[in-house]
Amino acid sequence: VSDSTYNTLWSEAHEELSCLLEEELPEEPPRPERDRVVFFQRLATFYVRYVQIFRQLEDSYDQSVHPQKRRAIRQVLDSVIGRVLELKNEMVEKEFSEYHYMDDIIQDLKLTPEDLEIPVPRYFIWERNKVLQDRERMFAAILNQMDVTEKPPVMRLLTLERAIKIIQVAERARQGRLRAKFMREIHRDSERQRRAEEQEAVSTDQAAVCIQKVWRGFIQRKITKRLREEEIIFLGMAMDPKLSYPSQTELDALNNEANRRTRQDEHEDDYQKSIGSVIYQLREVEGPEMKETMKDQIRQWFIECRDATGSFPDYPEEENGGSALIFAEKTPEEVNTAGKISIEHG
Repeated sequence: VSDSTYNTLWSEAHEELSCLLEEELPEEPPRPERDRVVFFQRLATFYVRYVQIFRQLEDSYDQSVHPQKRRAIRQVLDSVIGRVLELKNEMVEKEFSEYHYMDDIIQDLKLTPEDLEIPVPRYFIWERNKVLQDRERMFAAILNQMDVTEKPPVMRLLTLERAIKIIQVAERARQGRLRAKFMREIHRDSERQRRAEEQEAVSTDQAAVCIQKVWRGFIQRKITKRLREEEIIFLGMAMDPKLSYPSQTELDALNNEANRRTRQDEHEDDYQKSIGSVIYQLREVEGPEMKETMKDQIRQWFIECRDATGSFPDYPEEENGGSALIFAEKTPEEVNTAGKISIEHG
């Protein structure tokens, strides 16, 4: 699967999401729906459509390699997950049940029941993989430390009575095993003798008939089992054993997904390094020039306030916004008001 496929998924999900937002938030608010069935159908339709958007966004986010695009998709994906939970909660409150029947909606949207399943987002697992590995290493270190610091067991001295009792128990157990072995051999000999007598009594014809019965029964059971398996496969209730193993196309797809995740990590590292270099450039190269520009703007603000009010105003307090208040666009009336307030405080 190429990058264009996931770009298409992202664009289709974005268009569908825009249509849903227009339907949910029209310019003129709709009248409250009094019919409970109609209202639930509306909620269920929104729910199914949001689930489809979620599946598309989750696939696109999992296989996209562009760091900025993945961050944009992630924000939309988290929002869609929250909206799905909100709709599910409303549906439960309206029907007083956590199980809903939406066969008619699935049929109208030309979907299958599998399309309603909400898979666990794969980034839940991949992003927590490092946390889980760190946790396993921590537990292993704790267990190793416990094994090192564990004290050796203290040996208790056996008394004479205790030693005699242990020897007696062991001897009785040994005699019991010998007796059981002797009885088992006697039973085996008697069984062998009984079978020999039965074989001598059975004629050749009877033995042949017995063998034929067993063989025909075995063959028929095998044929019946094969026919049953073929019928189940034909009805689509089981998978053909030939198709149970992944094909080369599936293996190539899994390999491509793994390569994409590797590229995601590489691009994420490059992105973080680029952010660090940009921040360094802003601070070291453009920072001094920006400082001088801001100082000139602050001086100009003080001069304009002095020309408008006749005196220099106080520097804005941190609670009022600090220097951000100076750089905000203000009308002359606001400047005069600020100057008057500063004079009154002075």
